[in-house]
Amino acid sequence: MKQLILFITAMLGLQTAATAKTNISISTDNTQLVLQVKDNGRLYQTYLGERLAGGTDLDLLDMPRVNVTNGNVAGNEVYPVMGTEDYYEPAFEIRHADGNPTSVLKYVSHSQEAVEGGTQTVIRLKDDLYPVSVTLYYVAYPKENIIKQWSEIQHQEGGKVYIGRYASSMLYFEAPAYYLTEFSSDWAKEMQMIQLPLKYGKKIIDTRLGARAAMFSQPFFEVGIGNEVKENSGTVLMGTIGWTGNFRFTFEVDFDNELRIISGINPDASNYLLKKGEIFKTPEFYFTLSQNGTGEGSRNFQRWALRHQLYKGGEDRMTLLNNWENTYFNFDEGKLSSLFDEAKNLGVDLFLLDDGWFGNKYPRKDDHAGLGDWQATKTKLPNGIPFLVKTANEKGVDFGIWIEPEMVNPKSELAEKHPEWILKLPNRDTYYFRNQLVLDMANPKVQDFVFGVVDGLKKENPNIKFMKWDCNSPITNIYSHYLKENQGNLYVDYVRGLYKVLDRIQARYPDLYMMLCSGGGGRNDYEALKYFTEFWCSDNTDPIERLYIQWGYSHFMPSKAMCAHVTDWNGRAPVKFRVDVAFTCKMGFDIGLKSLKDEDLQYCQLAIKEYNRLKPVIYSPDLYRLQSPYESNHCVMMRVSEAKDHALLFAYDLHPRYKELVLPTRLQGLDPATRYRVKEICLMPGRQSWLGCNDRVYTGDYLMKVGITVTSPNDMVSHIIELTRE
Repeated sequence: MKQLILFITAMLGLQTAATAKTNISISTDNTQLVLQVKDNGRLYQTYLGERLAGGTDLDLLDMPRVNVTNGNVAGNEVYPVMGTEDYYEPAFEIRHADGNPTSVLKYVSHSQEAVEGGTQTVIRLKDDLYPVSVTLYYVAYPKENIIKQWSEIQHQEGGKVYIGRYASSMLYFEAPAYYLTEFSSDWAKEMQMIQLPLKYGKKIIDTRLGARAAMFSQPFFEVGIGNEVKENSGTVLMGTIGWTGNFRFTFEVDFDNELRIISGINPDASNYLLKKGEIFKTPEFYFTLSQNGTGEGSRNFQRWALRHQLYKGGEDRMTLLNNWENTYFNFDEGKLSSLFDEAKNLGVDLFLLDDGWFGNKYPRKDDHAGLGDWQATKTKLPNGIPFLVKTANEKGVDFGIWIEPEMVNPKSELAEKHPEWILKLPNRDTYYFRNQLVLDMANPKVQDFVFGVVDGLKKENPNIKFMKWDCNSPITNIYSHYLKENQGNLYVDYVRGLYKVLDRIQARYPDLYMMLCSGGGGRNDYEALKYFTEFWCSDNTDPIERLYIQWGYSHFMPSKAMCAHVTDWNGRAPVKFRVDVAFTCKMGFDIGLKSLKDEDLQYCQLAIKEYNRLKPVIYSPDLYRLQSPYESNHCVMMRVSEAKDHALLFAYDLHPRYKELVLPTRLQGLDPATRYRVKEICLMPGRQSWLGCNDRVYTGDYLMKVGITVTSPNDMVSHIIELTRE
């Protein structure tokens, strides 16, 4: 009877206080997130879904649960702290200077203002008993249907304060079922899509690699709310984090089948000592909530990235010829000069000199020596990099260069002069990954050195237009001689040190294009892409495998950010097929042109001309994935211009079955009333198209409802089809 009285009393109190609630609405044109300050002064999520109609009474959303034992209000607290009455995974963990292991964060105030591209909401929370504050930030991009959020943590305590968890975001959902698509990874096997149901308990996606962070787990996820994740239907949350280091996504389903999703830095081995007055800013978390499957969500992300996030997102990209798979470490001035001629003859914009150009006391002949000594090897390049840049420019191509400035080989002058700059355990055997170690980017002197690698090359060679920034090793010996007793800060401060260097580079050399590389796709987050114009998806350039890899990345990344090169991987695949796979992204070549047949070389030259002509459509954010290689023996996708007057269809036959049934492909994204001429382009020299739809005119309505046959039962055959408005 006593419990019933307490329950009734609590409910009456809540109803009385309902008129005084503070609601905070964060909205795009399609999605609305509603937060509410309840009568206990704490902030809760009361709604996340399709945008509500104007005039909806937000006070009615999500009546809170009441604990019948003590009458306390429970619910979906926006930033719950470990040690409070929330028994599930928290967003925040703190140990105060006096040893107290928790905080209760209460609402202070909030504000909203217009910022570039959207509206920013700032919500201030604080602890009543300790001088600790947490400020939550949300930026809603209305047209792109993207919401960005992060938090800032600060204290004014006199002693040592440690934070053990520090999430960027926590979101809640209520649905009968949830399905997670994760993107697993390894070297040469990036962005492998796996879907599984989420049931009671936790599912964690995380990484602990420090530098080459995304080698095993990519920083992306999709959650089907109520149903499996689908391309063109259903509610799906698509999320990613901007952090070039250890991240963690936690998906927890409770006994009431409610799902909470926590995103942020991985707190493992990162119990962070936060100084008095220091502001700890968490990484930005970005999400879209699509009501029409991942196709719509992908277009949201790509449009947002091109407009607001990717460095030089609105500018062109350069095609290039890379020497790596042509020469590896075995080159000299004469061989490189001949490759400049090949680049010009091919028709690309730029020549990229890859690994192997540096080191004198310990010349870079393989991957065992030289990293850290960024001076041109005199025996290979007696006239240095200036001669190469000048020669390339005289031959009509721009010049780019490979660097790996965060890394060091033990066999290097740098390692001999500055062993204290290297992350290395002081009293244990050293573990080497790829014969190299990682420099301590938390150390300001190391930051100066790494900046100096770029600065020195640019000062000596102002005409260097492009740099490929590699990072081939994770952190394997996690100890900083600079941080000393604050080792829990290392994983975080390493990444912040990297950003400080990139800020300096961008400020001094704003016109420099840079490729983000990390043994393939080991780095590809949207914080890094504030500084880099593109990223290397994978060292695996087998065109069949690349279709899977690029299919996965296309869920979150625009095409001009995804580097794809034509190489000799999978020599069974025709050169046309290899070129056509690279054609959908930021295209380049890494192949010995002298070994090509005449017709193959002619096709490459033709493809580059067509690629340059069609860049506005290739780089359009309006991507439609029509046939998945995960669900068929084919891969079909298309890009459509914003005006819907121009489109490209890309069709690939992988390894079809014998006499496989081939059906028409229905197109998407066109104007139903517009008449389109359908014409196959990029044909091999002297060949004619055998497509029945070639050079015919159809309405958009016909193409989307009836479709055209663009696949076949043939092995490794590809077609690029242009649609133009009549």
